[in-house]
Amino acid sequence: MSIEGVVGTTQYLTFKLDDEVFALDISKVREVLDFTNITKVPHTPAFMRGVINLRGSVVPVVDLRLKFGMSKTEQTVNTCIIITEVTVDNETTILGALADSVQEVLDLESNNIEPAPKIGIRLNTAFIKGMGKQHDKFIIILDIDKVFSIEELTQVQSGQSGLVGEAVQAVS
Repeated sequence: MSIEGVVGTTQYLTFKLDDEVFALDISKVREVLDFTNITKVPHTPAFMRGVINLRGSVVPVVDLRLKFGMSKTEQTVNTCIIITEVTVDNETTILGALADSVQEVLDLESNNIEPAPKIGIRLNTAFIKGMGKQHDKFIIILDIDKVFSIEELTQVQSGQSGLVGEAVQAVS
């Protein structure tokens, strides 16, 4: 069975949120960082935990657990930030996503990926690219470009630019 957008073998970065394993197409991942201090930005959505300084750039950090209706990510020795490229309406945003832990880079063939489940018309599963199968377990393959709406990314970006403006004013 072939999934739209998944042809042949694709590499995925797998990570855990609670007890579930998720995956991102490796081409959307820039790097994985150890957990670091996150600066909270006022008036942003609850899932936006704040921003980090990544080699002089301000990068927003989101908590995927909160976005998916789970409890807040708690810091442990395994907690990390996955730096991703999110493209919505032809605009690319660099975003950090909190994960409980990163597992591995995994090669999945298209015949080991099932379509996203149809859970009815009221639940949006457009952000699920497919369900990977490995060793009798499912891996939820995310389409990171569809996890956040354009409105949510605008809020994240405005929180990011607001913090940069405040930092510039504080230095002046």
